[in-house]
Amino acid sequence: MVKLALAPGVFLWHAYFSPQAQKTLLDDVLARLEAAPLYRPLMPKTAKPFSVEESNFGRLGWVSDTAGYRYEPLHPVTGKAWPAIPPALLTLWDDIAQLPPPDCCLLNLYRGAAKMGLHQDRDEKDVEAPVVGVSLGDDGLFRIGGAARGGKTQSVKLASGDVILFGGPARLAYHGIDRIVPGSSRLVPGGGRLSLTLRRVAA
Repeated sequence: MVKLALAPGVFLWHAYFSPQAQKTLLDDVLARLEAAPLYRPLMPKTAKPFSVEESNFGRLGWVSDTAGYRYEPLHPVTGKAWPAIPPALLTLWDDIAQLPPPDCCLLNLYRGAAKMGLHQDRDEKDVEAPVVGVSLGDDGLFRIGGAARGGKTQSVKLASGDVILFGGPARLAYHGIDRIVPGSSRLVPGGGRLSLTLRRVAA
């Protein structure tokens, strides 16, 4: 497996998951979403719905509403605990992060014109551990910069099965998804791109 260094602390593995492994992981994810259905979070200041749909797996889930950004142990719609993180993702974490298990797997579904503006993942107490992202489905144009807003950024296409990690000097880098390429994959039922990001929340 080839590990590409995109910037200090930013690494990419193309096709980390084979087509069959992608299908197996997707089936596991979809089964868990039966218990933790996708929903649209709200922006804290405007109460405007996100363009992406979200859910979580793990001990804690990242949520956003008019009360702010935070991690919660219960699904905000069902009131139930989040399902466990899929074993394949825990194996991935062990392989490339080599740290205690993640507390959260945030799942974003991008369809159509859905995107994610540049932001920092800074709601975690543990910012020493990296963030690990898995792409399933349509290609996505991922953008990442530095720890200061407005700095130089670079973009990279993430295809189904790709894995990206940012940590160390890039742990608080601004990053986002500019757009997806609808129809570039047939993996996800109904089309779109699933992003699964693993992170440690508690220090």
